[in-house]
Amino acid sequence: MTKKITESVQWVGKTDWELRKFHGNEYSTHRGSTYNSYLVRDEKTALIDTVWKPFAGEFVNNLKKEIDLKDIDFVVANHAEIDHSGALPELIREIPDVPVYCTKNGIASLKGHYHGDWNFNPVKTGDRISLGSKELIFVEAKMLHWPDSMFCYLTEENILFSNDAFGQHYATEELFNDRVDRCELYQEAVKYYANILTPFSALVTRKIDELLSLKLPVDIICPSHGVIWRDNPLQIVEQYKKWADSYKEDQVSIIYDTMWNATKRIAEAVAAGIKKTNPQTRIKLFKVSESDSNDVITEVFKSKAVIAGSPTINRGILTSMAAILEEIRGLGFKGKKAAAFGSYGWSGESPGLIDSRLKDAGFQMMGEPLKISWNPDESQLQESLKWGETLKIKD
Repeated sequence: MTKKITESVQWVGKTDWELRKFHGNEYSTHRGSTYNSYLVRDEKTALIDTVWKPFAGEFVNNLKKEIDLKDIDFVVANHAEIDHSGALPELIREIPDVPVYCTKNGIASLKGHYHGDWNFNPVKTGDRISLGSKELIFVEAKMLHWPDSMFCYLTEENILFSNDAFGQHYATEELFNDRVDRCELYQEAVKYYANILTPFSALVTRKIDELLSLKLPVDIICPSHGVIWRDNPLQIVEQYKKWADSYKEDQVSIIYDTMWNATKRIAEAVAAGIKKTNPQTRIKLFKVSESDSNDVITEVFKSKAVIAGSPTINRGILTSMAAILEEIRGLGFKGKKAAAFGSYGWSGESPGLIDSRLKDAGFQMMGEPLKISWNPDESQLQESLKWGETLKIKD
């Protein structure tokens, strides 16, 4: 089912209501997703991106109902990742000579995925192709979030096709941001940024500044996933600038795992101590083995401080904690504080190991780790509460 964006631009993508895991099960998609493909018609016709590989046949068949495939003059591949380019091989079997416009890195990536010697046309920032009364202007967006990524801009219509920037994994029958629940939309947008774009925040800032310096009017932003921004579209650009600038709210996230509830009880006592000296601060606790890791990462992104705890096992920490600490390290959060705690029976390495991993991840540590032996009694719970009180959460 196609949907009209403007008189000359149509959405010809796919809404995936059933999707619950993405990126090789590394990203949770509680609200599904969309794979956005756009058909731009003028004197010539351009197809911008395709859909994920499992929907390739459906996509090409639906496209045939909308247009004679031989009337497609250009294909633009803003990004070679398979959720965007997955239908290209099937489409190109139908129209083998169609020019494919992408970055130089895009050519390498598409060849790496599909091993096809297609009619590639490399582009760089500032290059243009004419559709007749309108032009497509290309803007490289290297490492947002792959080396091949780019945007393109449609003149006259003032539409930015922004690839993975400004998107969300959000399935909906409504096409535009003013037609969906704003709270849901921003929940998915911040989750998307926190889990995918955080490592590239410095590049996000530079790319936004570059786009603004071009002084191109933007009336609509069409990302590759989720809804299209037409009502005050620059609101998401401004939000990205905030998220890219060492973002934090007045929140503390306590992330832990536990074997026999000793670490859990310590976590709750620490939370009470933090709340006692920071009554306005929002505090959230997550048992990571039973929480969605992407949701936890989103809350870490929003937090000014992270308190992490685990019991000691085999002179180490529980695997659930090791996994999420590795994710946190890779995302490269900036400007956040942290502290470590844990319970132990006889060796007690876990708090020190967590402390070391948080330091390696770039967190500013707020003090020495808290170590509690065995299942805490009342005096040890008071010790945990007092430790929470001493943590200097505020700058």
